[in-house]
Amino acid sequence: MKVKILRQVSPVSEPYWEGFDYDGPMDISIAGLLDHINYNDDIINDRGENTTRIGWECSCLQGVCGSCAMVINERPALACETFLRDLKGKEISIRPLKKFPVIHDLLVNRSSIHENLMKTNVYIGEWNQGSPGDHEHQYMAAKCLKCGLCLEVCPNYMNGKKFYGAAFANDCYLVAARNGEKRDEIRKVYGEHFGSGCSKSLSCVEVCPMKIPTLASMAKLNRPSGPD
Repeated sequence: MKVKILRQVSPVSEPYWEGFDYDGPMDISIAGLLDHINYNDDIINDRGENTTRIGWECSCLQGVCGSCAMVINERPALACETFLRDLKGKEISIRPLKKFPVIHDLLVNRSSIHENLMKTNVYIGEWNQGSPGDHEHQYMAAKCLKCGLCLEVCPNYMNGKKFYGAAFANDCYLVAARNGEKRDEIRKVYGEHFGSGCSKSLSCVEVCPMKIPTLASMAKLNRPSGPD
């Protein structure tokens, strides 16, 4: 099997494709494949040349941290949850998320997700729910990994300067539902940085590894009575 990886030495260098050969078992994840390639001290590409270890990020390897988000065969996914046995063809392409600045190889800088929350004060603060609320949906919205997969597929998200994407919308719902005193403030920034720019393609829902129903978050925030 051929494995093509889009590599980039530094944030200012030009990206390039490098190939590797793999003839091991198919019952491993892309994370396992990257570990396999990086395992030896002498790493050889498909042209028989010595090369460097592939840079990528991981933490839990169980689909709950979101660190290993990347694009596999042109589909954004978590490397630890994507298995070779489920991929079609005899060639695999792996590249970093393109909606974020590349740090090194498959490692990207996703700090803009958290910076946008800080800029707009989308934090719960003091718990002041005021009513029982929809705890089931709050639990679902709180499962967001901030992995960036939803932003990668979003046709409206470009660089996070104006439109903040689905991860922001779910956090807006969550904060407004758990702190009634901040509802008006949160609904305002939600409208400015998500509601007015979302085309509702719902690609974010399809790619989300946690299956968060973002459309329901939007509907609850748009209710006149609030997000409960």
